[in-house]
Amino acid sequence: MQQSDHQVGIVAATCAYLLWGVLPLYWKLLDSVSPGEVLAHRVIWSLVFMIGILAIRKQLLPAWTEFKFIFSHFRSAIGIILASCFISINWFIFIWAVNSDRVIEASLGYYMNPLINVLLGVLFLKETLSRWQVVSFILAFCGVAIITMYYGVVPWTALMLGISFGLYGLIKKLVNAGAMVGLTVETMLVTPFAFIYLYWIHHQPAFSSSFSLTQLETTFLLIGAGAATAIPLLLFAIGARRISLSLIGFLQYIAPTIMLLLGIFLFKEAFSVIQFLAFLMIWVGLIIFTTSKTETFQKLFKPKVQQKQKNVV
Repeated sequence: MQQSDHQVGIVAATCAYLLWGVLPLYWKLLDSVSPGEVLAHRVIWSLVFMIGILAIRKQLLPAWTEFKFIFSHFRSAIGIILASCFISINWFIFIWAVNSDRVIEASLGYYMNPLINVLLGVLFLKETLSRWQVVSFILAFCGVAIITMYYGVVPWTALMLGISFGLYGLIKKLVNAGAMVGLTVETMLVTPFAFIYLYWIHHQPAFSSSFSLTQLETTFLLIGAGAATAIPLLLFAIGARRISLSLIGFLQYIAPTIMLLLGIFLFKEAFSVIQFLAFLMIWVGLIIFTTSKTETFQKLFKPKVQQKQKNVV
């Protein structure tokens, strides 16, 4: 039973990262719509989809109880409000990046995300770094520095994606809310602003609505943004409960790798030798970062230290 449960977890988590990886294809279909309008619809329809899922699973009452618990505690209430802000910023930047032909740079942001998570843990949770984590950070920093020095521009899109998602993850650690209820509350908090934004742009003289009966394909794609957002998250929640964090650590690189390949081969974005070298340094850093937590890696390096200690004794 445990083995089958573990397999379900692997399949669910893998599917989640695969869907996140191909998500740029979905946003590319909406490149005629402004990123702000896409984000507004994404927020609204994510809320509708999540309420529907909770209703089907007969979890509306437990969700309401959890909602009241969150907002009865000042710290968790502030946390969920901040989480909704950071995930909205992340969504907007990603949609903008995809439709501005910056898929490769977006993939860089998600490659750096595990390292940013650890850095935030050091800064805010007083966590400590191992020497191998320090090495991985130095390599990643060198990779970003290479891009910055060669192009004369800091890769802000990648950094903002990584930082916003990292801060979102940090706050989610501090707020005791389930994945389903968390996403429902986060989108619920932003939905009023989404409606206000849509009302405002719909009353601009030069605005032509993308959400109408005359543009059914675009309308259905905007509605489908809710499912495109929620389904990977639900799959990830299923997988995360059944597999180890170390395995998730390996699987998480599926999404940015798919994005990178899409950017190079499908969207034909420029990928120079300098960019490759920068990515290579970050990849090496990530390999060290991820494998340094495995038993095999620790066995390779620990015995040497122990042997030295024995010789001293």
